[in-house]
Amino acid sequence: MPLIAFTTFAILRAPFGDAQVQGFFDRLPAAFGAADAAEGFVDRSSRDPVTLKHSWGDYVPARFFDPARHGGVVFTLSRWRTLEAIHAYAYAGVHGESLRHRLEWFEKPQWPSYAAWWVADDHRPDWVEAKERLEHLHDHGASARAFDLRSAFGPDGAPLSVDREAARAIVERADPSRYDQAARARELETITRVMQARRDAGN
Repeated sequence: MPLIAFTTFAILRAPFGDAQVQGFFDRLPAAFGAADAAEGFVDRSSRDPVTLKHSWGDYVPARFFDPARHGGVVFTLSRWRTLEAIHAYAYAGVHGESLRHRLEWFEKPQWPSYAAWWVADDHRPDWVEAKERLEHLHDHGASARAFDLRSAFGPDGAPLSVDREAARAIVERADPSRYDQAARARELETITRVMQARRDAGN
């Protein structure tokens, strides 16, 4: 059964370690925990704690990020079973709360904040694919190749609407006690090392 590949993209207003963006990094363990425990979540690219490499290939940011001008970039890549599951995670809980602060932490986007597209269940997208789909959505608008939740498409290429009632039911069934906070804390430590390495390298 086809899955939905989902990538998010945001450019930080300030470098890692700056008080202006600290609230974002403080929420990362809970946000990752909520995703991993979410109904309809399949998997995501994560960092190896030793090599710091992404599990889904070499990291390639979208063209909108300029390391000479921007404080940093946050780019995620995951797979989900339904649009409703993505909607439930994105707009409720800790991630929904974080969205209300996004303009405090991130530049006002002149690019898509996310893109979705359908993939075969045995296909794991890489960062080159995520970059291409996000840029395609920016350049051409929503289509079966890359879309957002407002203008979605099904795996057959036909327009598809998110079932808001089904998404609301997923939110009501969510169980925060399933979050593995210890694992998320370890992942935050890895992300901290990554951001520090980028800062030290000047990008």
